[in-house]
Amino acid sequence: MQQLKIFIELTRLNKPIGFMLLFWPCAWGLAYAYSVNQDLNLFINYLILFFLGSVLLRSAGCIFNDIVDKDFDKKVKRTKKRPIAAGKITVKHSLVYVLILCLIAFLILIQFNLLTIILGMSSMILAFSYPFMKRITYWPQLFLGITFNWGVIMAWAAVNNNIIPEIIILYMSAIFWTLGYDTIYGTQDMSDDEIIGLKSTAIKFKKNIKFFVFFSYLISALLMLYLFKNYMGINIFTFLVILFFSTLLFQVIKFNKHNPKACLNMFKLNSYSGLFLFLGILSINL
Repeated sequence: MQQLKIFIELTRLNKPIGFMLLFWPCAWGLAYAYSVNQDLNLFINYLILFFLGSVLLRSAGCIFNDIVDKDFDKKVKRTKKRPIAAGKITVKHSLVYVLILCLIAFLILIQFNLLTIILGMSSMILAFSYPFMKRITYWPQLFLGITFNWGVIMAWAAVNNNIIPEIIILYMSAIFWTLGYDTIYGTQDMSDDEIIGLKSTAIKFKKNIKFFVFFSYLISALLMLYLFKNYMGINIFTFLVILFFSTLLFQVIKFNKHNPKACLNMFKLNSYSGLFLFLGILSINL
């Protein structure tokens, strides 16, 4: 029972916001693909597979991140009790978990076409490079956006076996969405990160952090509006997209770099943001 508790803490399965933020871009890509493909059974089947893949890869990513950051985590108030940093589990044991999770994820990946398999395998390079970015650049949040939203392209490719400019626009919009919400998340650790020498957009733009988050969300919204301009009108799609934009604006207004709890709450709100946009894109088919 104790090992199960450690595994859950290690993979953050008790904090679903992580794998949901990985899943929603996949769901957006599938919903957009469904507007072209119209195969409901395929859509539902792939939605389940991408959800399972998101949970598995997020879990593996969390463990690998904790292995790489174990010495830093010990010095940060928010992370010092993580299992590896606290000495509850060894690095060797943790790596076994990473391999098992990646193997199961690979078994899911090979259910798709060759293009999607190639895209999925290439994403692993991004995923396992991410933990090192905070050491070398103030833009690890941008790198996370590139990595975390790869599922948009994969989902489209899984259904249509190609890549079109429109899906790249949706991918770019998702990157700026992540850049905004992960900057909010990063404000929780700014003081500790500065002391131990880690970098983030929260630190780089700490004097104008609200403006930076607003600008990131604005770029995301403008790209989204450009992509879906032909669907805008007095309809369910427009209502849900407005809800999506409203959650982003609410975050900008409410998060406070001096209040870690408020930052965490606004970060978590993005799970609803992702849901609203997913339902919005899906409503195109109504």
